Amino acid sequence: MRRRLISEHKSVIDPRDSMKVPVILHVNDELMPSRETLEELVKIASNEFVFHHVAVLSDVHSKKGRKNPTGTAVATKRYLLPQAIDTAPNCGMRLVKTRFGEEDLDEKMINRLFQELVKVIPTTTYFGTKISFNTAVEICRRGSDAVIKALKIEAEDNSRIFNEGNFFDEPPSVNEILQAIPKTFLRISQIRLGILGAAGNHFLDLMKVSEIKDEQLAGRFGLRKGQYLFLIHTGSGMLGQYASYFYTPKVKEHRSQKIILELGRRTFLKRTNPVHEQIRREIPLWKNREEYYAIDSESELGRMFLTAHRASANYGFANRTVLTNNIRKAIKKVFQINEPLELVYDMPHVHIQKENHYQQEVFIHRNGATRANGPKRMESHPFFSLTGEPIFIPSSMCTPFYFGVGTDENESTFFSASHGTGKTAQQNENIPRSREELLAKMSSKKVKLYNAKSRRIIDQDSSQYKNVEKVIEGMIENKIIKLVAKMEPVAVLMA
Repeated sequence: MRRRLISEHKSVIDPRDSMKVPVILHVNDELMPSRETLEELVKIASNEFVFHHVAVLSDVHSKKGRKNPTGTAVATKRYLLPQAIDTAPNCGMRLVKTRFGEEDLDEKMINRLFQELVKVIPTTTYFGTKISFNTAVEICRRGSDAVIKALKIEAEDNSRIFNEGNFFDEPPSVNEILQAIPKTFLRISQIRLGILGAAGNHFLDLMKVSEIKDEQLAGRFGLRKGQYLFLIHTGSGMLGQYASYFYTPKVKEHRSQKIILELGRRTFLKRTNPVHEQIRREIPLWKNREEYYAIDSESELGRMFLTAHRASANYGFANRTVLTNNIRKAIKKVFQINEPLELVYDMPHVHIQKENHYQQEVFIHRNGATRANGPKRMESHPFFSLTGEPIFIPSSMCTPFYFGVGTDENESTFFSASHGTGKTAQQNENIPRSREELLAKMSSKKVKLYNAKSRRIIDQDSSQYKNVEKVIEGMIENKIIKLVAKMEPVAVLMA
Protein backbone atom coordinates (compact mmCIF):
# COMPACT_ATOMS: atom_id res chain seq x y z
CA MET A 1 0.00 0.00 0.00
CA ARG A 2 1.53 3.29 -1.12
CA ARG A 3 2.63 5.62 1.67
CA ARG A 4 4.19 9.06 1.42
CA LEU A 5 7.13 9.33 3.81
CA ILE A 6 7.35 12.45 5.98
CA SER A 7 10.04 11.26 8.39
CA GLU A 8 11.42 8.00 9.69
CA HIS A 9 8.49 7.68 12.11
CA LYS A 10 5.71 9.35 10.14
CA SER A 11 4.01 8.67 6.81
CA VAL A 12 0.71 9.36 5.04
CA ILE A 13 -1.68 7.33 2.94
CA ASP A 14 -3.18 10.06 0.78
CA PRO A 15 -6.86 9.90 -0.22
CA ARG A 16 -7.53 7.70 -3.23
CA ASP A 17 -10.54 5.89 -4.64
CA SER A 18 -13.20 5.92 -1.89
CA MET A 19 -11.05 7.56 0.80
CA LYS A 20 -12.43 10.86 2.12
CA VAL A 21 -9.48 11.80 4.36
CA PRO A 22 -5.80 10.81 4.63
CA VAL A 23 -4.41 8.29 7.09
CA ILE A 24 -1.45 9.68 9.06
CA LEU A 25 0.73 6.92 10.51
CA HIS A 26 3.03 7.83 13.39
CA VAL A 27 4.89 4.56 12.88
CA ASN A 28 8.24 3.58 11.43
CA ASP A 29 8.65 0.76 8.90
CA GLU A 30 9.79 -1.73 11.55
CA LEU A 31 6.60 -1.25 13.60
CA MET A 32 4.23 -1.06 10.61
CA PRO A 33 1.12 -3.27 10.99
CA SER A 34 -0.05 -5.98 8.64
CA ARG A 35 -1.60 -5.26 5.25
CA GLU A 36 -4.96 -6.33 6.67
CA THR A 37 -4.69 -3.61 9.33
CA LEU A 38 -3.73 -1.00 6.72
CA GLU A 39 -6.78 -1.96 4.68
CA GLU A 40 -8.97 -1.50 7.77
CA LEU A 41 -7.50 1.99 8.21
CA VAL A 42 -8.30 2.84 4.59
CA LYS A 43 -11.90 1.69 5.16
CA ILE A 44 -12.50 3.99 8.09
CA ALA A 45 -10.82 6.84 6.19
CA SER A 46 -13.46 6.21 3.51
CA ASN A 47 -16.32 7.01 5.89
CA GLU A 48 -18.15 10.19 4.93
CA PHE A 49 -18.39 11.41 8.53
CA VAL A 50 -14.68 11.19 9.43
CA PHE A 51 -13.09 14.61 9.93
CA HIS A 52 -9.67 15.83 8.72
CA HIS A 53 -7.66 12.57 8.92
CA VAL A 54 -7.33 9.23 10.68
CA ALA A 55 -4.53 9.34 13.26
CA VAL A 56 -2.60 6.12 13.73
CA LEU A 57 -0.28 5.48 16.70
CA SER A 58 2.71 3.17 16.90
CA ASP A 59 0.82 0.44 18.79
CA VAL A 60 -1.64 -0.01 15.92
CA HIS A 61 -2.88 -3.57 15.32
CA SER A 62 -6.06 -5.38 14.35
CA LYS A 63 -8.24 -7.03 16.95
CA LYS A 64 -10.59 -9.95 16.40
CA GLY A 65 -14.22 -8.92 16.03
CA ARG A 66 -13.44 -5.19 15.70
CA LYS A 67 -13.71 -3.10 12.55
CA ASN A 68 -11.29 -0.34 13.48
CA PRO A 69 -7.72 -1.18 14.58
CA THR A 70 -6.49 -0.56 18.10
CA GLY A 71 -4.12 2.42 18.33
CA THR A 72 -6.19 5.00 16.44
CA ALA A 73 -7.88 8.34 16.98
CA VAL A 74 -10.81 9.16 14.68
CA ALA A 75 -12.67 12.48 14.67
CA THR A 76 -16.25 13.19 13.54
CA LYS A 77 -18.28 16.39 13.68
CA ARG A 78 -21.86 15.34 14.29
CA TYR A 79 -22.13 11.61 13.79
CA LEU A 80 -20.91 8.96 16.22
CA LEU A 81 -19.30 5.71 15.06
CA PRO A 82 -19.77 3.08 17.79
CA GLN A 83 -17.77 0.53 15.77
CA ALA A 84 -14.74 2.86 15.72
CA ILE A 85 -13.98 1.96 19.34
CA ASP A 86 -13.79 -1.29 21.24
CA THR A 87 -16.89 -2.41 23.15
CA ALA A 88 -15.11 -1.70 26.44
CA PRO A 89 -15.59 1.98 27.31
CA ASN A 90 -12.99 3.26 29.75
CA CYS A 91 -10.71 0.33 29.51
CA GLY A 92 -7.83 2.24 31.03
CA MET A 93 -4.88 2.39 33.38
CA ARG A 94 -4.16 3.82 36.80
CA LEU A 95 -0.71 4.50 38.26
CA VAL A 96 -0.38 4.83 42.04
CA LYS A 97 2.72 5.64 44.06
CA THR A 98 3.87 3.89 47.19
CA ARG A 99 6.34 5.28 49.70
CA PHE A 100 8.32 2.06 49.40
CA GLY A 101 11.76 2.03 47.85
CA GLU A 102 14.02 -0.89 47.00
CA GLU A 103 15.54 -0.51 50.47
CA ASP A 104 12.11 -1.20 52.06
CA LEU A 105 10.93 -4.31 50.23
CA ASP A 106 12.87 -7.47 49.52
CA GLU A 107 11.84 -10.41 47.32
CA LYS A 108 10.21 -12.31 50.19
CA MET A 109 8.14 -9.32 51.25
CA ILE A 110 6.92 -8.73 47.71
CA ASN A 111 6.03 -12.40 47.41
CA ARG A 112 4.00 -12.26 50.64
CA LEU A 113 2.16 -9.20 49.40
CA PHE A 114 1.30 -10.75 46.04
CA GLN A 115 0.13 -13.97 47.67
CA GLU A 116 -2.45 -11.80 49.43
CA LEU A 117 -3.20 -9.74 46.30
CA VAL A 118 -4.08 -12.92 44.40
CA LYS A 119 -6.89 -13.38 46.96
CA VAL A 120 -8.26 -9.83 46.91
CA ILE A 121 -7.68 -8.84 43.25
CA PRO A 122 -9.77 -11.45 41.40
CA THR A 123 -9.22 -11.90 37.68
CA THR A 124 -11.90 -14.36 36.55
CA THR A 125 -14.81 -14.68 38.95
CA TYR A 126 -18.58 -14.31 38.88
CA PHE A 127 -18.83 -12.30 42.07
CA GLY A 128 -16.85 -9.23 42.99
CA THR A 129 -17.67 -6.44 45.44
CA LYS A 130 -21.45 -6.33 45.90
CA ILE A 131 -23.35 -3.05 45.73
CA SER A 132 -27.00 -2.02 45.75
CA PHE A 133 -28.97 -1.22 42.60
CA ASN A 134 -29.13 2.43 43.65
CA THR A 135 -25.34 2.53 44.05
CA ALA A 136 -24.95 1.01 40.58
CA VAL A 137 -27.06 3.81 39.14
CA GLU A 138 -25.19 6.43 41.16
CA ILE A 139 -21.85 5.16 39.81
CA CYS A 140 -23.28 5.61 36.32
CA ARG A 141 -24.25 9.17 37.21
CA ARG A 142 -21.27 10.28 39.30
CA GLY A 143 -18.37 7.91 38.65
CA SER A 144 -15.71 7.21 41.25
CA ASP A 145 -17.19 9.58 43.87
CA ALA A 146 -20.30 7.41 44.13
CA VAL A 147 -18.42 4.22 44.99
CA ILE A 148 -16.21 6.06 47.49
CA LYS A 149 -19.33 7.30 49.29
CA ALA A 150 -21.21 3.99 49.13
CA LEU A 151 -18.33 1.76 50.29
CA LYS A 152 -16.77 4.37 52.60
CA ILE A 153 -13.47 4.14 50.73
CA GLU A 154 -10.64 6.58 51.40
CA ALA A 155 -11.21 9.69 49.28
CA GLU A 156 -9.06 10.22 46.17
CA ASP A 157 -7.70 13.33 44.50
CA ASN A 158 -10.19 13.67 41.64
CA SER A 159 -7.89 16.10 39.86
CA ARG A 160 -5.65 13.08 39.21
CA ILE A 161 -8.42 11.24 37.35
CA PHE A 162 -9.42 11.92 33.74
CA ASN A 163 -12.37 14.35 33.73
CA GLU A 164 -12.30 14.18 37.55
CA GLY A 165 -13.55 10.59 37.55
CA ASN A 166 -16.85 11.26 35.77
CA PHE A 167 -17.46 11.27 32.00
CA PHE A 168 -20.47 13.56 32.53
CA ASP A 169 -19.79 17.25 33.07
CA GLU A 170 -23.24 17.43 34.68
CA PRO A 171 -24.65 14.19 36.15
CA PRO A 172 -27.74 12.96 34.28
CA SER A 173 -30.94 12.14 36.14
CA VAL A 174 -31.70 8.61 37.33
CA ASN A 175 -34.44 8.45 34.73
CA GLU A 176 -31.99 9.32 31.93
CA ILE A 177 -29.78 6.42 32.97
CA LEU A 178 -32.71 4.01 33.07
CA GLN A 179 -33.86 5.22 29.66
CA ALA A 180 -30.47 4.41 28.14
CA ILE A 181 -29.32 1.19 29.87
CA PRO A 182 -31.49 -1.91 30.48
CA LYS A 183 -31.97 -2.73 34.17
CA THR A 184 -30.73 -6.26 33.40
CA PHE A 185 -27.24 -4.88 32.72
CA LEU A 186 -27.32 -2.69 35.83
CA ARG A 187 -28.31 -5.64 38.02
CA ILE A 188 -25.40 -7.67 36.69
CA SER A 189 -23.09 -4.75 37.50
CA GLN A 190 -24.13 -4.98 41.17
CA ILE A 191 -21.79 -7.97 41.65
CA ARG A 192 -19.04 -7.08 39.19
CA LEU A 193 -16.99 -4.33 40.85
CA GLY A 194 -13.43 -4.94 42.01
CA ILE A 195 -12.58 -7.50 39.34
CA LEU A 196 -9.39 -7.15 37.33
CA GLY A 197 -10.78 -9.25 34.49
CA ALA A 198 -9.24 -11.46 31.87
CA ALA A 199 -9.95 -9.46 28.72
CA GLY A 200 -6.77 -9.23 26.66
CA ASN A 201 -3.92 -8.19 28.93
CA HIS A 202 -5.57 -6.74 32.01
CA PHE A 203 -3.03 -6.75 34.81
CA LEU A 204 -1.78 -5.48 38.13
CA ASP A 205 1.97 -4.72 37.99
CA LEU A 206 4.40 -3.70 40.68
CA MET A 207 6.92 -1.41 38.98
CA LYS A 208 10.25 -0.05 40.20
CA VAL A 209 11.69 3.22 38.89
CA SER A 210 14.96 2.28 37.21
CA GLU A 211 15.87 5.56 35.56
CA ILE A 212 14.81 9.20 35.85
CA LYS A 213 14.66 10.80 32.40
CA ASP A 214 13.70 14.34 33.47
CA GLU A 215 14.69 15.36 36.99
CA GLN A 216 12.45 18.42 37.15
CA LEU A 217 9.30 16.63 35.97
CA ALA A 218 10.04 13.57 38.08
CA GLY A 219 10.37 15.87 41.08
CA ARG A 220 6.98 17.42 40.38
CA PHE A 221 5.41 13.95 40.28
CA GLY A 222 7.29 12.88 43.41
CA LEU A 223 9.16 10.08 41.65
CA ARG A 224 12.60 8.84 42.66
CA LYS A 225 14.90 6.07 41.50
CA GLY A 226 14.19 2.74 43.21
CA GLN A 227 10.62 3.72 44.12
CA TYR A 228 7.79 1.17 43.78
CA LEU A 229 4.50 1.97 42.02
CA PHE A 230 1.42 -0.08 41.09
CA LEU A 231 0.06 0.00 37.54
CA ILE A 232 -3.53 -1.24 37.12
CA HIS A 233 -4.99 -2.03 33.69
CA THR A 234 -8.69 -2.87 33.60
CA GLY A 235 -12.02 -1.50 32.39
CA SER A 236 -15.74 -1.14 32.93
CA GLY A 237 -16.41 -4.87 32.89
CA MET A 238 -19.69 -6.43 31.86
CA LEU A 239 -21.69 -3.22 32.20
CA GLY A 240 -19.42 -1.51 29.69
CA GLN A 241 -19.55 -4.45 27.32
CA TYR A 242 -23.31 -4.90 27.31
CA ALA A 243 -24.13 -1.19 27.24
CA SER A 244 -21.87 -0.99 24.16
CA TYR A 245 -23.17 -4.16 22.48
CA PHE A 246 -26.66 -2.74 22.83
CA TYR A 247 -25.89 0.12 20.42
CA THR A 248 -23.17 -1.50 18.31
CA PRO A 249 -23.56 -3.84 15.31
CA LYS A 250 -21.01 -6.41 16.39
CA VAL A 251 -20.67 -10.15 15.93
CA LYS A 252 -21.03 -11.60 19.42
CA GLU A 253 -17.99 -13.52 20.62
CA HIS A 254 -19.58 -15.72 23.27
CA ARG A 255 -22.91 -17.47 23.63
CA SER A 256 -23.41 -16.05 27.13
CA GLN A 257 -23.03 -12.51 25.79
CA LYS A 258 -25.69 -13.16 23.18
CA ILE A 259 -28.10 -14.52 25.80
CA ILE A 260 -27.66 -11.59 28.20
CA LEU A 261 -27.91 -9.05 25.39
CA GLU A 262 -31.13 -10.64 24.16
CA LEU A 263 -32.52 -10.63 27.70
CA GLY A 264 -31.71 -6.92 27.93
CA ARG A 265 -33.45 -6.25 24.63
CA ARG A 266 -36.61 -8.14 25.56
CA THR A 267 -37.00 -6.47 28.94
CA PHE A 268 -36.14 -2.97 27.73
CA LEU A 269 -37.30 -2.36 24.17
CA LYS A 270 -40.93 -1.40 23.62
CA ARG A 271 -42.48 -1.85 20.18
CA THR A 272 -44.51 1.32 20.67
CA ASN A 273 -41.32 3.40 20.92
CA PRO A 274 -39.88 4.39 17.50
CA VAL A 275 -36.30 4.69 18.80
CA HIS A 276 -36.54 1.29 20.48
CA GLU A 277 -37.71 -0.19 17.18
CA GLN A 278 -34.72 1.45 15.51
CA ILE A 279 -32.42 -0.30 17.99
CA ARG A 280 -34.22 -3.62 17.59
CA ARG A 281 -34.46 -3.63 13.79
CA GLU A 282 -31.83 -1.30 12.32
CA ILE A 283 -28.68 -2.05 14.33
CA PRO A 284 -28.61 -5.83 13.66
CA LEU A 285 -28.85 -5.16 9.90
CA TRP A 286 -25.43 -3.49 9.99
CA LYS A 287 -23.68 -6.41 11.67
CA ASN A 288 -22.16 -7.84 8.48
CA ARG A 289 -21.84 -4.66 6.42
CA GLU A 290 -18.44 -3.27 5.50
CA GLU A 291 -19.65 0.29 6.10
CA TYR A 292 -19.65 1.82 9.58
CA TYR A 293 -22.92 2.29 11.41
CA ALA A 294 -23.36 6.00 12.23
CA ILE A 295 -25.58 7.61 14.86
CA ASP A 296 -26.61 11.26 14.71
CA SER A 297 -25.44 12.73 18.02
CA GLU A 298 -28.34 15.19 17.96
CA SER A 299 -30.98 12.47 17.63
CA GLU A 300 -32.76 10.67 20.46
CA LEU A 301 -30.76 7.54 19.66
CA GLY A 302 -27.55 9.59 19.79
CA ARG A 303 -28.48 10.96 23.21
CA MET A 304 -29.19 7.45 24.49
CA PHE A 305 -25.94 6.06 23.10
CA LEU A 306 -23.79 8.81 24.60
CA THR A 307 -25.53 8.44 27.96
CA ALA A 308 -24.97 4.67 27.94
CA HIS A 309 -21.36 5.10 26.82
CA ARG A 310 -20.48 7.66 29.49
CA ALA A 311 -22.46 5.98 32.27
CA SER A 312 -20.94 2.56 31.73
CA ALA A 313 -17.49 4.13 31.26
CA ASN A 314 -17.83 5.56 34.77
CA TYR A 315 -17.69 1.97 35.99
CA GLY A 316 -14.08 1.84 34.83
CA PHE A 317 -13.16 4.63 37.25
CA ALA A 318 -15.17 2.98 40.04
CA ASN A 319 -13.58 -0.40 39.36
CA ARG A 320 -10.03 0.95 39.59
CA THR A 321 -10.97 2.84 42.77
CA VAL A 322 -12.16 -0.40 44.41
CA LEU A 323 -9.06 -2.29 43.22
CA THR A 324 -6.80 0.43 44.65
CA ASN A 325 -8.61 0.16 47.97
CA ASN A 326 -8.15 -3.62 47.96
CA ILE A 327 -4.41 -3.18 47.32
CA ARG A 328 -4.30 -0.74 50.24
CA LYS A 329 -6.03 -3.28 52.50
CA ALA A 330 -3.67 -6.05 51.40
CA ILE A 331 -0.64 -3.92 52.28
CA LYS A 332 -2.11 -3.20 55.71
CA LYS A 333 -2.80 -6.89 56.35
CA VAL A 334 0.64 -8.08 55.23
CA PHE A 335 2.84 -5.27 56.57
CA GLN A 336 0.64 -3.84 59.35
CA ILE A 337 0.93 -0.28 58.01
CA ASN A 338 -1.45 2.21 56.41
CA GLU A 339 -0.12 2.96 52.92
CA PRO A 340 -1.84 5.96 51.27
CA LEU A 341 -1.13 4.88 47.66
CA GLU A 342 -1.07 8.36 46.16
CA LEU A 343 -2.71 8.58 42.75
CA VAL A 344 -0.49 9.71 39.85
CA TYR A 345 -3.19 9.50 37.18
CA ASP A 346 -6.13 7.40 36.02
CA MET A 347 -6.86 7.58 32.30
CA PRO A 348 -8.99 5.77 29.72
CA HIS A 349 -7.76 4.50 26.37
CA VAL A 350 -11.15 3.52 24.91
CA HIS A 351 -13.64 6.38 24.84
CA ILE A 352 -15.45 9.08 22.86
CA GLN A 353 -14.86 12.66 23.97
CA LYS A 354 -15.94 16.01 22.53
CA GLU A 355 -12.92 18.26 21.99
CA ASN A 356 -11.69 21.17 19.88
CA HIS A 357 -9.28 20.33 17.06
CA TYR A 358 -8.36 22.33 13.97
CA GLN A 359 -10.77 25.06 15.17
CA GLN A 360 -13.70 22.62 15.15
CA GLU A 361 -15.76 20.96 17.89
CA VAL A 362 -15.48 17.25 17.14
CA PHE A 363 -16.03 13.86 18.73
CA ILE A 364 -12.71 12.05 19.17
CA HIS A 365 -13.03 8.26 19.10
CA ARG A 366 -9.89 6.95 20.83
CA ASN A 367 -9.47 3.22 20.38
CA GLY A 368 -6.49 1.92 22.32
CA ALA A 369 -5.16 5.47 22.50
CA THR A 370 -4.88 7.89 25.40
CA ARG A 371 -5.43 11.63 25.42
CA ALA A 372 -2.05 13.35 25.54
CA ASN A 373 -2.61 17.06 26.07
CA GLY A 374 0.34 19.36 26.53
CA PRO A 375 0.51 22.05 29.25
CA LYS A 376 -1.41 24.61 27.16
CA ARG A 377 -4.39 22.32 26.62
CA MET A 378 -4.33 21.54 30.36
CA GLU A 379 -4.13 25.21 31.34
CA SER A 380 -7.14 24.99 33.67
CA HIS A 381 -5.70 22.02 35.55
CA PRO A 382 -4.05 22.91 38.89
CA PHE A 383 -1.12 20.53 38.34
CA PHE A 384 -0.93 19.22 34.77
CA SER A 385 -0.84 22.77 33.41
CA LEU A 386 2.75 22.73 34.70
CA THR A 387 3.68 19.32 33.31
CA GLY A 388 1.38 18.16 30.53
CA GLU A 389 -0.99 15.21 30.80
CA PRO A 390 0.55 11.94 32.05
CA ILE A 391 1.08 9.14 29.52
CA PHE A 392 1.68 5.45 30.31
CA ILE A 393 3.51 3.18 27.86
CA PRO A 394 3.63 -0.40 29.15
CA SER A 395 4.56 -3.34 26.97
CA SER A 396 4.79 -7.05 27.76
CA MET A 397 4.96 -8.59 31.23
CA CYS A 398 8.75 -8.45 31.42
CA THR A 399 9.74 -5.37 29.43
CA PRO A 400 10.18 -1.76 30.61
CA PHE A 401 7.33 0.64 31.27
CA TYR A 402 7.75 4.30 30.33
CA PHE A 403 6.05 7.24 32.00
CA GLY A 404 5.85 10.59 30.25
CA VAL A 405 3.73 13.67 29.62
CA GLY A 406 2.02 15.15 26.58
CA THR A 407 3.41 18.05 24.57
CA ASP A 408 1.87 21.07 22.87
CA GLU A 409 3.12 19.95 19.43
CA ASN A 410 0.97 16.90 18.84
CA GLU A 411 -2.03 18.05 16.77
CA SER A 412 -1.56 15.41 14.08
CA THR A 413 -2.64 12.70 16.55
CA PHE A 414 -5.50 14.86 17.90
CA PHE A 415 -3.29 15.09 21.00
CA SER A 416 -3.31 11.33 21.51
CA ALA A 417 -0.65 8.79 22.44
CA SER A 418 -0.12 5.05 22.25
CA HIS A 419 -1.49 3.15 25.24
CA GLY A 420 1.31 0.61 24.98
CA THR A 421 3.48 -1.00 22.34
CA GLY A 422 0.81 -3.16 20.72
CA LYS A 423 1.02 -6.62 19.22
CA THR A 424 3.63 -7.09 16.52
CA ALA A 425 2.80 -8.35 13.03
CA GLN A 426 5.70 -10.80 13.34
CA GLN A 427 7.04 -12.35 16.55
CA ASN A 428 10.53 -11.03 17.24
CA GLU A 429 11.85 -13.96 19.27
CA ASN A 430 10.99 -17.55 20.15
CA ILE A 431 7.62 -17.91 21.83
CA PRO A 432 7.55 -20.05 24.98
CA ARG A 433 5.81 -23.36 24.27
CA SER A 434 4.36 -23.77 27.73
CA ARG A 435 3.48 -21.91 30.90
CA GLU A 436 6.58 -23.39 32.51
CA GLU A 437 8.82 -21.99 29.78
CA LEU A 438 7.14 -18.60 30.14
CA LEU A 439 7.69 -18.57 33.92
CA ALA A 440 11.34 -19.56 33.43
CA LYS A 441 11.84 -16.78 30.90
CA MET A 442 10.30 -14.19 33.21
CA SER A 443 12.30 -15.47 36.15
CA SER A 444 15.49 -15.00 34.12
CA LYS A 445 14.48 -11.35 33.77
CA LYS A 446 13.74 -11.12 37.51
CA VAL A 447 9.98 -10.74 37.11
CA LYS A 448 7.59 -12.90 39.17
CA LEU A 449 4.26 -13.86 37.56
CA TYR A 450 1.25 -14.57 39.80
CA ASN A 451 -2.02 -16.38 39.11
CA ALA A 452 -1.55 -16.73 35.32
CA LYS A 453 -3.92 -19.68 34.97
CA SER A 454 -5.31 -18.68 31.57
CA ARG A 455 -4.37 -20.80 28.58
CA ARG A 456 -3.75 -17.54 26.72
CA ILE A 457 -1.13 -16.25 29.14
CA ILE A 458 1.62 -17.06 26.61
CA ASP A 459 0.03 -14.45 24.32
CA GLN A 460 1.36 -11.84 26.73
CA ASP A 461 4.97 -12.88 26.25
CA SER A 462 7.39 -10.23 25.01
CA SER A 463 7.78 -12.07 21.68
CA GLN A 464 4.22 -11.01 20.84
CA TYR A 465 4.82 -7.28 21.34
CA LYS A 466 6.52 -4.50 19.42
CA ASN A 467 9.89 -3.21 20.60
CA VAL A 468 9.15 -0.68 23.34
CA GLU A 469 12.37 1.27 22.73
CA LYS A 470 11.43 1.76 19.05
CA VAL A 471 7.93 2.86 20.07
CA ILE A 472 9.34 5.44 22.48
CA GLU A 473 11.87 6.64 19.91
CA GLY A 474 9.05 7.37 17.45
CA MET A 475 6.86 9.06 20.06
CA ILE A 476 9.71 11.40 20.95
CA GLU A 477 10.53 12.21 17.31
CA ASN A 478 6.85 12.93 16.60
CA LYS A 479 6.73 15.17 19.70
CA ILE A 480 3.94 13.12 21.23
CA ILE A 481 5.66 12.54 24.54
CA LYS A 482 8.27 13.97 26.87
CA LEU A 483 9.82 11.21 28.96
CA VAL A 484 9.80 11.45 32.75
CA ALA A 485 10.89 8.01 33.99
CA LYS A 486 11.60 4.44 33.02
CA MET A 487 10.33 1.61 35.20
CA GLU A 488 10.90 -2.15 35.31
CA PRO A 489 8.25 -4.73 36.20
CA VAL A 490 8.99 -6.66 39.40
CA ALA A 491 5.78 -8.64 39.97
CA VAL A 492 2.79 -9.18 37.67
CA LEU A 493 -0.71 -10.45 38.48
CA MET A 494 -2.77 -11.61 35.48
CA ALA A 495 -5.53 -14.08 34.69
